[in-house]
Amino acid sequence: MTVAHTERRCVSHRVLVGLEIHVQLATLSKMFTGVANASGALRADEAPPEPNTAVDPQILGLPGTLPVMNKKAVEFSIKAGLALGCKIASFTKWDRKSYYYPDLPKNYQISQYDLPLCYEGSFELAMGDETKTIRIRRAHLEEDAGKLLHEAPGGYHIDWSIVDLNRAGTPLLEIVTEPDFDSPKSVSLFAQELQKLVQYLGVSQGQMQLGQMRFEPNINVHITDASGAVHKTAITEIKNLNSFSVLERAVAYEVRRQIEQWETTGDLGRKSTYGWDEPTESTFHQRDKEDAHDYRYFPDPDLMPVEVGEAWLSEIKGQIGELPAARKLRYINAMKLSPVDATTIASDRLLGDYYDQTIACGADAKRSANLIINVLAKISNNLKRPVYALGVDATRLADVAKLIDANKIGASNALPLFERLVSADAPGADVSTETIATDLGLIQVSDTGPIDAAIDAMIAENPKSLQDYIGGKASALGSLTGMVMKQGKGFNPKLVQERLKAKLGQ
Repeated sequence: MTVAHTERRCVSHRVLVGLEIHVQLATLSKMFTGVANASGALRADEAPPEPNTAVDPQILGLPGTLPVMNKKAVEFSIKAGLALGCKIASFTKWDRKSYYYPDLPKNYQISQYDLPLCYEGSFELAMGDETKTIRIRRAHLEEDAGKLLHEAPGGYHIDWSIVDLNRAGTPLLEIVTEPDFDSPKSVSLFAQELQKLVQYLGVSQGQMQLGQMRFEPNINVHITDASGAVHKTAITEIKNLNSFSVLERAVAYEVRRQIEQWETTGDLGRKSTYGWDEPTESTFHQRDKEDAHDYRYFPDPDLMPVEVGEAWLSEIKGQIGELPAARKLRYINAMKLSPVDATTIASDRLLGDYYDQTIACGADAKRSANLIINVLAKISNNLKRPVYALGVDATRLADVAKLIDANKIGASNALPLFERLVSADAPGADVSTETIATDLGLIQVSDTGPIDAAIDAMIAENPKSLQDYIGGKASALGSLTGMVMKQGKGFNPKLVQERLKAKLGQ
């Protein structure tokens, strides 16, 4: 019996989203051949190589060629799996996934089917004041396909497509979650955290504009109508999304589309693959979904199974170190940093190491974080170099923090001091940071004699601000302090205020 259109109304709904994430690994060579990995290890500031230059007979699928496994790609995958709380298989194998596509010369992809390298993991996703557990179904290793170019190199228009096999054979880690996301925002947040994680581990550069991370959400909705009946839409997968904004908007649109389709037609859809059209900000149907048997999986006869022994696994575990989430908590609890500052520093492994080295040199934790985030970051942005690569070592940074805390220089003078320390003719390590600050005229005068003389001179002029302060207007103290500061270069403003209050009997 067909439900009348007037009865089809969504009273409430539950969103279920699972994610498939493809992460290109930053190995020097490809997955099953020694050809340079020109895709997974490409930096954002590097120009991609000319099409079809990072290929060899194995990538081209020529007769008689044999694959040889990239051990480093397996180790990178295990690192990522461990960081995602996964179990690591002691025995796994390689399978052929057969399908035809113009940029897949062999007509099959070497992947993992029933025995993934990593499985049954979980990731704690912070969402405001709450933490959501995202279960990881599996993370398996495979080789990437090539891609079709619809413009000529340089962006020139062509009336055909170019098959570029430079990406073919790149080590690709496919991470599959359970359908634990209940909102577009949670999907986007997890994607961002995963990008930080793989970058932190050094297993991928995770540059989405280069295709090094691609997201494919699987979406369906449980719709409750006015009678309380629940209608479950079919799962749709949106392919190859490569920005957090697009990922969030695509999920939100697809949820609305599925609900509106059911309300309008009663159709719950079929398991399908969709694409995303950015100009119209909408999804579009591409094809009905294949089943596993359509790919004709079978074990690859040219590759040996992979056995991960305890010794090898322990060695890889020892290379991971403290993960971003644990480091962030340490910064909040032990260093008393704000969650925002802790996240900023903990998200970058090398920046976190730099900060920890500074604290080890005896600098105040909050002062050092402030200098990194608010001062050195400005220079970093101007020079297009990471903070830890500016040439200011942890000892120098600690020196500046100590000078400020000792009231020898003002916090506002940290920027010119750092600019001197990163300049091309920066003094050598044998010259103390305090000497450099003195040469720049940044050392504050803390001798009470000149300060008292300047205060006396200001009082003698008897400005209105003085009368306001004596009359009880506390805000006038700042104006009085400024007048004194103008009369002497490098006065310590804290000491000026203290002497002013003493002179005025406050």
